[in-house]
Amino acid sequence: MEVHARPLAVLRRALFTPAGVVRVAGRAVADAAALRRLIRERDVRLVHSNTSVTLGGAAGARAAGVPHVWSVREIYADFAGWWPAYRRVLLAGARALACSSEAVRAQFGADPRARVVHEGVAAATARRERAAARAELGLPDEGFVCAVLGRISAWEGQDVLARALAEPRLRELGAIGVVAGDAWPGEERHERALRALATELGLRDRLRLVGFRDDPDTVYGAADVVVVPSTRPDPLPNAALEAAAAGCCVVAAAHGGLPEIVRDGRTGVLVAPGDPAALARASGDLAAEPERRGALGAAAAADVAQRFSVTRLLERVQSLYDELLA
Repeated sequence: MEVHARPLAVLRRALFTPAGVVRVAGRAVADAAALRRLIRERDVRLVHSNTSVTLGGAAGARAAGVPHVWSVREIYADFAGWWPAYRRVLLAGARALACSSEAVRAQFGADPRARVVHEGVAAATARRERAAARAELGLPDEGFVCAVLGRISAWEGQDVLARALAEPRLRELGAIGVVAGDAWPGEERHERALRALATELGLRDRLRLVGFRDDPDTVYGAADVVVVPSTRPDPLPNAALEAAAAGCCVVAAAHGGLPEIVRDGRTGVLVAPGDPAALARASGDLAAEPERRGALGAAAAADVAQRFSVTRLLERVQSLYDELLA
């Protein structure tokens, strides 16, 4: 495989302002010219880019007369007035849109250029032995533990877990919540707000913020359930995919791409988004049924291995390329 590296303009949500769009558009012109030269020099037959990269890939492919594929991994519900225009740009700039989930594809209505190409889980992480995992995280040997993995943000739902722990069902159990992850640099206010909420709810040491962990197997091994309580529709969260692949029992919010990963009652449990009481009820039920937790986790691991394998991802991408190049 030949690799050529070139920095490209990246379209971030913060740039969806008149000044930001003008600035990025200027960079995109230079990107397009450079890519067009590379396409012609290397006899490139197809260009595949991400929506985070702006118009450079689409414009370069069009100028060189080759098909362009755009991978779409965002749900643009909060783009307000920008989305209709950006949707037209995406549809006009690609022969195909490879959407990471049905929830993403649905944004494009019945347009046949948009199709689902689910992400793949490269390798399932094994769960560490329970006692060793809990000792590593300073958790008691016994007791019910709910874990959430991911960046601490306004929409990942760590606050929903905190409020669920304060619900009578989980309070009576003495359930412990583990938050594995940090805030983005510059966004530390979200972590401060979470700590303040824990104090306000009187959780004391029942909410443990363990920071970023490069050993998710330890968190998986220590947890009885992994919760993914996203408050905003998440396209196809890796937190749910990877936990399910590891054989964890996953409790997730029923919106975005999560229902495509978690089959309610078969490979995990879905609850109403942003509802701490619903999360507490579902988790409390699972606390009383360890055999059911184990069965759901085993079913999730088998299901993810079959539906979200790298082999299946590559087959879908290859099939898409073959179709466009035929």
